[in-house]
Amino acid sequence: MSAFIRLNDSDGVVIARSTLQTGVEIAPGVLTTERIPAGHKAAVRAHAMGEAVRRYGQVIGIATQPIAAGTHVHTHNIGMGDYDHDYAWGVDSKPTPHANQARSFMGIRRPDGRIATRNYIGILTSVNCSAHVAGLVADQFRRNPFTGADPLSDYPNVDGVIALTHKTGCGMTDGEPLRLLRRTLGGYARHVNFSHVVVLGLGCEVNQLGSMMTEIGLAERVRNMDIQTMGGTRKTVEAAVAFVREVLAEANAIHREPCPASELTVALQCGGSDGYSGVSANPALGIASDLLVAQGGTVILSETPETYGAEHLLTRRARSREVGEKLVGLMRWWEEYTAREGAEMNANPSPGNKAGGLTTILEKSLGAMAKAGSTDLVEVYRYAEPVTAKGFVFMDTPGYDPVAATGQVAGGANLVCFTTGRGSVFGCKPSPSIKLATNTPMYTRMVDDMDINCGTILDGEETLQDCGARIFDSMLRVASGEKSKSEAFDAGGPEFAPWVIGATM
Repeated sequence: MSAFIRLNDSDGVVIARSTLQTGVEIAPGVLTTERIPAGHKAAVRAHAMGEAVRRYGQVIGIATQPIAAGTHVHTHNIGMGDYDHDYAWGVDSKPTPHANQARSFMGIRRPDGRIATRNYIGILTSVNCSAHVAGLVADQFRRNPFTGADPLSDYPNVDGVIALTHKTGCGMTDGEPLRLLRRTLGGYARHVNFSHVVVLGLGCEVNQLGSMMTEIGLAERVRNMDIQTMGGTRKTVEAAVAFVREVLAEANAIHREPCPASELTVALQCGGSDGYSGVSANPALGIASDLLVAQGGTVILSETPETYGAEHLLTRRARSREVGEKLVGLMRWWEEYTAREGAEMNANPSPGNKAGGLTTILEKSLGAMAKAGSTDLVEVYRYAEPVTAKGFVFMDTPGYDPVAATGQVAGGANLVCFTTGRGSVFGCKPSPSIKLATNTPMYTRMVDDMDINCGTILDGEETLQDCGARIFDSMLRVASGEKSKSEAFDAGGPEFAPWVIGATM
């Protein structure tokens, strides 16, 4: 097995499988002239200052100084440039493949026909001012880790009573910021993985419970209370706890049954990415995404700033020009948004991303979009909008993992697949999160948090197709009730993070 990876014949760089010392031949007659860290890039030919540098057969940046063959290629000698992408609307669009064999999972069928993967009771808040009270309610049903006492022991089919709180809801404008928050809360209140929901408010906030309930059309299974009307903290907690106890038997009266894989809506996420993300875990998840789409299911790609610079590859797969133009419109909005805030799109790669070998947002985006596989882009949604289309769709979100995943779950995702190279301990209640490691050393180091090792691809033990099939099988098992590693740690409550836009007043 080679000590490096070259992804495309037109690439000017290779990626080190492990740390390369000086004198390693990376192309005919080209030896490394310095140490190349694992996951980082080495030049296989010289690049003049201002010349485009390619990886994946695509431009990942411009040489900011002459780059000699065999040297380390990273932030010190690559920067962003100006590009005129050919969006080639829909030229690569093709019919969606159909699986030869139908696959299923053991899901929970709700009275309205929707299929759940988990069965929680939720405590939501209209405003941060009611967050502590929501926590007090959920604590009444939490298992005591010291005594082992479990208030839900008589309700084995209830996965838990969880409080999902946030830091906004007041001090905000009555416009798009409020509509976005209500869209997010409404998506969670209606989420199929909740059997019942309590929404707690304070009473004097901008995000008034009454108008919110009317605007988002919450169902009968949702109870709302505001602390000021109820008479304070104690009385509100008592009333909310009484409601939960009242519905526990009903929530428990479910059973799992075979359901087609088409009932899965999977949020595609990546966090703590490294130079291997676009080589192993992301494209393997893309294979699994294609397998699910072929079954009639849905995958949601998001993180708009981490698709920036690679959007032209998705517009080529757009089902229509209208869909493609929606995606490009998001990119223009983000350019204006970051400029207004005194930032730039290339500020997205984090210090951890760069330490792992990623250089520019272009390189990060090209690797990140691999999660979405190869099928057509059928629709583009705003943050937290209900996802109704089947197939591969895109949702506008920031690149920040908790905020992005919150929007996807609000849109209806009942499962999350999360790739990571540096290591992430993310959870995403009420939807289970499957963690995919890009490399074996990190998987081994953080085995208690990682569900699947995709480093087997780099190690030469498995093909992308085999790993993708393994991920798809894991999706079906976890959707059927198998606990993911993050669920074993009870992660996923504090990660609820609606996108906050607009001025805080």
